[in-house]
Amino acid sequence: MRDPELPANMPDFFTAAITFAGINLMWIFFVVWVMYGMVPVMVLAVLINHLITRLDIRLNTRKA
Repeated sequence: MRDPELPANMPDFFTAAITFAGINLMWIFFVVWVMYGMVPVMVLAVLINHLITRLDIRLNTRKA
């Protein structure tokens, strides 16, 4: 995921950013679960999955 135009000594923070996003998503799901129950958590998970799929499709069609 490194940009080829960046200098070679630049660190790649992609893995750290994905890990941080996953940890934040877990506690947000837990808070929504405690406050509203499991159904809104599942709806939120399906919505996020749909948005990630749409983003993947859009990025892959742009490359082609």
